Amino acid sequence: MDGNIRSNIKPGMEVSIVLKQDQRSGKITKGIVKDILTNSSTHPHGIKVRLVTGEVGRVKEIH
Repeated sequence: MDGNIRSNIKPGMEVSIVLKQDQRSGKITKGIVKDILTNSSTHPHGIKVRLVTGEVGRVKEIH
């Protein structure tokens, strides 16, 4: 599924995100979505979410 479309993402889903500090390296962090932070319905770089661990990043892949 596409991580650029907000309606594809729901709290409780497992996703892979790229944290702000990892954008250059492209390092992926996996986790469970707690909050969706992007208000628009789509975003070209991925919807910004907060994981239950408190980490914030843009969704690259939905599991």
